[in-house]
Amino acid sequence: MRVVVTNSVGVAGIQTTVDALLAGRPVLDAIELGIQQVELDPEIHSVGRGGWPNLLGEVELDASIMDGRTLRSGAVGALQGYLHPISVARQVMERLPHVLLVGEGAARFAAEWGMVAGENLTPEARAGWEKWRREHVSPTALANWPAQNLTALAGLTADPFLAHGTTTFLVRGDDGHIASGVSTSGWAWKYPGRLGDSPIIGAGSYADQRYGAAACIGQGELTIRAGTSRAVVLYMKMGMTVHEAVREAARDLEALDRDYHGMVTIHAIDRDGDHCVLTWGAEQPEDYCVWTDGLAAPETRRAALDW
Repeated sequence: MRVVVTNSVGVAGIQTTVDALLAGRPVLDAIELGIQQVELDPEIHSVGRGGWPNLLGEVELDASIMDGRTLRSGAVGALQGYLHPISVARQVMERLPHVLLVGEGAARFAAEWGMVAGENLTPEARAGWEKWRREHVSPTALANWPAQNLTALAGLTADPFLAHGTTTFLVRGDDGHIASGVSTSGWAWKYPGRLGDSPIIGAGSYADQRYGAAACIGQGELTIRAGTSRAVVLYMKMGMTVHEAVREAARDLEALDRDYHGMVTIHAIDRDGDHCVLTWGAEQPEDYCVWTDGLAAPETRRAALDW
């Protein structure tokens, strides 16, 4: 059974992924094509073009992709100047002996392989950043910007709504091939160079078609510390259902000392195509999108809620 599970902003690309599967395209192609559509949507401020910039007004993008058949992975972090970090991540997986490239090295690699270059800072995102600076940075500091210590400002960006953002795609093909992909512009107004969980295999996503796959949105610092996506897959390997595995991974998050009230939504599928989506640490659950062979079109549903 073919299955696609994405988070709410994945609605911009899920139909593209479904169409690719129906046309017989490989699972990795379907993921990449779907995520590209999310990355191009300037109305989505947590992914790609139009994403909120860092404290210096620079849009830094992270992405990863993982093949559940081979466990091969590719990822990029703090990538600037390219429109499709998911495509750069896939090329890392397929062309390099490495898993993760960041910053200038990731941009150099993207240029070597002719990835699509472009400006990701839209006028709307720039205006949002400038408004935030006016509200939080003194006039004296603004006059000397950016020659100042940014550490204190990073703490002021810790807003549960703005401090998360990713698009997650989990896909199972009709041959049982499972893979995952994630892409994000990360935490709004983040400290330059900050990486969340999206480019960290085992934290932001993990796929092993013998058992299933998982991917997270929310405060990536939490899922990095708990290894949340890998934990979900490991719990399924131990014999738990996908629903039990997701809840057990949420229990792991409870052990973490938190600097502020962050949240996490875990998305998961098992090897047979059953799925579970759960929001932890928030008052309201997140929406997500799903499509299976039994559905005429992708549907938006509400995640389970777990404290």
